[in-house]
Amino acid sequence: MSGLMLNLVCEPSRGGKSGESRGNAKHERFLGRRHYLEHNLLKEKQNKMQNKKNMQKNKNKPRNTQLNGGDQSKPAAIFPKFTSYLPNKTNEPSSSAQTFSRKSTFSFPSQRHPTHQAAPPTLGPLKYVALDCEMVGTGPKGCHNELARCSIVTYDDLIYDKYIKPINPVTDFRSRWSGIRRQDLLHAIPFDQAQKEIVKIITGKVVVGHAIHNDFKVLKYFHPACQTRDTAQIPLLNQKAGLPVNEMVSLKRLTKAIFKKDIQTGKGGHSSVEDAKATMELFKVVESMGAKTLSSQPFSSESSESRNIKAF
Repeated sequence: MSGLMLNLVCEPSRGGKSGESRGNAKHERFLGRRHYLEHNLLKEKQNKMQNKKNMQKNKNKPRNTQLNGGDQSKPAAIFPKFTSYLPNKTNEPSSSAQTFSRKSTFSFPSQRHPTHQAAPPTLGPLKYVALDCEMVGTGPKGCHNELARCSIVTYDDLIYDKYIKPINPVTDFRSRWSGIRRQDLLHAIPFDQAQKEIVKIITGKVVVGHAIHNDFKVLKYFHPACQTRDTAQIPLLNQKAGLPVNEMVSLKRLTKAIFKKDIQTGKGGHSSVEDAKATMELFKVVESMGAKTLSSQPFSSESSESRNIKAF
């Protein structure tokens, strides 16, 4: 008979206290990988809990920090810029202007009054121009105002002065006030052409005028309130002229009181060039004041007195 001898070698556990065998190398690798995965899962769970706490903390922060500029160290989100050709709901065109293209560069006044806001910082050094328009009457008994002449001046120079043919037939030239006569309009440029030329000049500039809402109305154009200066609504000018602060004074009267100079004299009617230059000189008197103080104020109503303020 042959016998079978089995030698069992039992090594004590290297790190265990009980001395039990840790098994073979395969089992050791399994335990090591399991320990590694458990460590990673625990770390991932801790990271998720920390992120959740941070999100909750940021959610409870006041929103005015974002309105005031937020964290300047964080880069702004990058989105492509686009231009919408849809009409602006806050500046809906009137029913008579709906035939214009949606891509038109001209905007029309809404029935809401413009709000005051600071001039856009992207404009850089602001350029000032003074604008004055002369109007004629169309329709029954000349009841409708239409543009017949426009003049634009800078600080020192005349840069635009043209006669403009109204869209509708003229029924009242109002020569006594407008200075427009029939022969002046024989070779006048069409309204659409004049409108494009004028808007191109004044876009991006601060426009000065006297009762300038009347000029913008016949131009069928709306200029931002933050870039508009109306010398008929600057109380300091009235104060310097020794006139009631809240009174709307005509350009002729205001120029006479401050500069001791007569304008709009004679029977030939007004000159839009003379009126634009006088308006710019008045603005220079108060130019050093802040933009918010000089910005054009919205009209509560267009009474006959405010519409005809240039004529007296």
